[in-house]
Amino acid sequence: MIRGVIFDFDGTIIDTETAAYETFCEIFQEYRIELPVAKWRTRVGTAHPGFNPYDYLEQCIGKPVDREALMKRKAARHQEKTEQMEVLPGVEKLLAAAKHAGLKLGVASNSPKSWVESHLDRIRLLSYFDCICTGDQVEEVKPDPALYYLALEKLGISSGEAIAVEDSPSGALAAKRAGLFCVLVPNPMTAEAEFAEDIDLRLESLADFDLEKMMQQWKHKLK
Repeated sequence: MIRGVIFDFDGTIIDTETAAYETFCEIFQEYRIELPVAKWRTRVGTAHPGFNPYDYLEQCIGKPVDREALMKRKAARHQEKTEQMEVLPGVEKLLAAAKHAGLKLGVASNSPKSWVESHLDRIRLLSYFDCICTGDQVEEVKPDPALYYLALEKLGISSGEAIAVEDSPSGALAAKRAGLFCVLVPNPMTAEAEFAEDIDLRLESLADFDLEKMMQQWKHKLK
């Protein structure tokens, strides 16, 4: 039976992923350079991306840039954008339904705890969660399953009793490696990405997810 739901944060609860891309696009436009979304997509959901936007910018313009200054501007602008963001469709509905059903709720995010908790508090969702597991609490982040193992331990449930909600290939891979049922809801940055074939359920929006129906289906499987 389902006893818990574990959410990714960035790109799943609020779309900070698109905000990050748009922020870099603004910087690139100052140099009249386009930042291809296909290249950016490889960065989403992983702490060890192969694509470095600063390297790419320098390659395009043929000279070094003041990275420290650009990083400060990027961080400030990204913060400004994300502070205006609302909860993605279906998230609060699922949280409320899960709480009503008596399920445990957790977050498993590569981002630092301060980032995740500050935004959850701002959008008034922090109180829903029984645990917040973040990248600064484990040695390896997604696609390693460590964050999911930690969340399962804190929630006191097994992998076969939990649903993961993810938006990126690395996040989905981490969830499946940990043995969870994975609901994939891509955002604009990950919609065209390549995902593993063992994704359990893919939705265009979390608003389309019927938790009650899913719980009934799991009950029938156990009979």
